[in-house]
Amino acid sequence: MSEQSLRSALLHTSRRMVELGLNRGTAGNASVRCGEDILITPSALPVAEMSEADLVLLDKTGKVLQGRKPSSEWRFHCDILNARPEIGAVLHMHSIYATTMACLGKDVPAVHYHVAIAGGDSIRCTPYTIFGEQNLSDLALEALRDRKACLLGNHGMIALGKDLEEALSVAHEVEFLCEIYWRTLSVAEPNILTAQQMHEVKAKFVEYKKRS
Repeated sequence: MSEQSLRSALLHTSRRMVELGLNRGTAGNASVRCGEDILITPSALPVAEMSEADLVLLDKTGKVLQGRKPSSEWRFHCDILNARPEIGAVLHMHSIYATTMACLGKDVPAVHYHVAIAGGDSIRCTPYTIFGEQNLSDLALEALRDRKACLLGNHGMIALGKDLEEALSVAHEVEFLCEIYWRTLSVAEPNILTAQQMHEVKAKFVEYKKRS
């Protein structure tokens, strides 16, 4: 895709995050791989006021090549895209249920087989550390090892995808899973699927993708 097409897609995805209730106001941020560089949403600008021209072009080190001041979380966007060549988009949000689980410091276990959509048998939660610093990026990279999503302790969620569409789909699914886990915990301890059961689910998902 051209840079202009990516700008349009990134702005559209940022607006969809708000429409789906995954973000509000100036919370959260999003990025997409743009050739050898990265397009990211700007700092402290509500999506409702954002235009394609406001999106910031960074090099791989986080140096601004064009545009405004980038999101304060540019470090983990750069680090994830540098470390994960198969990933093309990174979304960060403060959605209600994912943030609730993050504030409880809880990993999301295999409470539902769709946990496999995030790449494993659980969605990991990092310890708390202050936003916008390298330590948060380091913790996020570890929590995202072999995963497409993680929770940031007392903070929110990160979702990844090969492109913006997949990353948004993962984010929406993780929010659903966090809600299911929260609701089951409010009644009793939920039944957690075993490693073998999840292995069978992941094999089914691979088979399903081959057919689609």
